[in-house]
Amino acid sequence: MNSDPTSSANAQSFSMDDFAKALEKYDYEFSRGQIIKGTVVQHDSEGAYVDIGGKSPAFLPTREAALEIIDDLAQVVPLNEEFEFLIIREQNAEGQVTLSLRQLQIKAAWDKLAEIADSGKSTQIRVTGVNKGGVTGEVEGLRGFIPRSHLQQRDNLDSLIGQLLTVTFLEVNPEQRKLVLSQREAMRAAALTRIEEGALVTGTVVNMKPYGVFVDIDGVTGLLHIKEVSGTHIDSLNRIFQVGQEIKVVIAQVDEYNNRLSLSTKVLEEYPGELLEKFDQVMATADERLEKAKAEKVDS
Repeated sequence: MNSDPTSSANAQSFSMDDFAKALEKYDYEFSRGQIIKGTVVQHDSEGAYVDIGGKSPAFLPTREAALEIIDDLAQVVPLNEEFEFLIIREQNAEGQVTLSLRQLQIKAAWDKLAEIADSGKSTQIRVTGVNKGGVTGEVEGLRGFIPRSHLQQRDNLDSLIGQLLTVTFLEVNPEQRKLVLSQREAMRAAALTRIEEGALVTGTVVNMKPYGVFVDIDGVTGLLHIKEVSGTHIDSLNRIFQVGQEIKVVIAQVDEYNNRLSLSTKVLEEYPGELLEKFDQVMATADERLEKAKAEKVDS
């Protein structure tokens, strides 16, 4: 069987053209927002070139290589090392896409902070700036803000610059790049861990509402609900308590997750309504009364 050289050449030419078109089609699959793997193949004064399997190496600008300011790009993305990158700009006329490591690190940082916030745990922030509303700093490479009302020290904020503060989260919003923190709530949470349920403590009445009395205990405010004051009905708490008054209360419940402290005095009564009739006597003998109540509970 005779072969036609012309036909063979045409077939070869067609297959090469077809291959080129297929490669071009593959390149155009690179799109913004896509996460890809690539190997660093070259550094220059403005960034690094990365082999991602396309016709042209992708480009990683120095500013997109890390969250922090970079002094030596080669230390951050060494040659021949493989990384995951985010495509932040699609192909230019030469078929080159622009990459970012920084944007992936930002997303990872927001995810980590959201996880910490959901768990109710605290973190630390290094104060780097001050404005009239509070102080700013960095947490996991992200800029955070502590309102003045949520600082332990509310005057001379400049003296806080450089300090490391323990904080909890008030708002974690990656869409708006908003990270709001509280030193006050972190201190409250820490104090709660030192308070034991069932203990008798001394506190100061700091506020009163129709439903209960708020008592400050070493910087932590707990609620003495009206139903936990006495075993009998109470018409008005104002007849028993006043703001600034020092009282003894029993820790009924410590809710560390929600930073809540529930208090009780009715457990100190020997009969319902005794607190209303003999308030001073109940307070003076609170320790003995609590021990008696605990013993009776064990015996019952």
